[in-house]
Amino acid sequence: MAMIASPSQDGKKVAWVPIVLITISIAFLALIIYIPAINVFYQAFRKGIGPFLANTRQPNFLVAVRLTIALAAISVPLNTIFGLCAALALSRKQFRGRTLLLSLIDLPFAISPVVAGLMLVLLYGRNGWFGPLLEGTDVRIIFAFPGMVLATMFVSLPFVAREVIPVLDEIGPEQEEAASTLGANAWQTFWRVTLPSIRWGLLYGLILTNARAMGEFGAVSVVSGNVAGKTQSLPLFVEEEYKQYATESAYSAAVLLALLAVVTLVVKQIMERKTRISDE
Repeated sequence: MAMIASPSQDGKKVAWVPIVLITISIAFLALIIYIPAINVFYQAFRKGIGPFLANTRQPNFLVAVRLTIALAAISVPLNTIFGLCAALALSRKQFRGRTLLLSLIDLPFAISPVVAGLMLVLLYGRNGWFGPLLEGTDVRIIFAFPGMVLATMFVSLPFVAREVIPVLDEIGPEQEEAASTLGANAWQTFWRVTLPSIRWGLLYGLILTNARAMGEFGAVSVVSGNVAGKTQSLPLFVEEEYKQYATESAYSAAVLLALLAVVTLVVKQIMERKTRISDE
């Protein structure tokens, strides 16, 4: 593509198209991400570190933190196992219904989180399909922690599979077949051949899954009941505190969510350096 250029003072032509595109990108990111994020930190700390720490010691805040971490701790490993199994099956096997299964994995991308929460209520709620059975066994799913786990797993389900499948398709089955020919069993082939090849796709899927699990609002809001101190995760806590005009508390929780995201990115960088697979 020909770039629009004009002569500079030393006679060299200046390409304006890259400069304009970079300026637009930076301005867009500033309006959508940087300025709002900076404003959250400013609002949280504008009265000093003391009020911020006091907000983070509220009982409801601490419960929200524990619930958010628990949701991620359960949903991320389970979705990772499912994503790996689904990716291996879809990439290495040809079977009837393969396209349908691939579409079903993408379903959480297409469905509104609120609708996903409503689906769970219609299944596991008191008047849902499994409601009478759950009541008979004294098991509560909706408006309780198990329902929040199900909702979190639903919305964060496709990320690992969707990141690993293209990597498996790209590397092909040749190395695995060679390992099998040399006498490696299925586990040895996966651990020593497949996993090293897909680790960065898997890691990226893990990061996305964890970020979605910790930040999910819509589906968890529908199935949790949003009871402060009981079924209120951090995103729900932020929304509730803001509605109650406790803006400093809301911003403090938002800062913690942002820091959790930063920690996730730092862990990714550390792992990249340790395994020497970074782009350097």
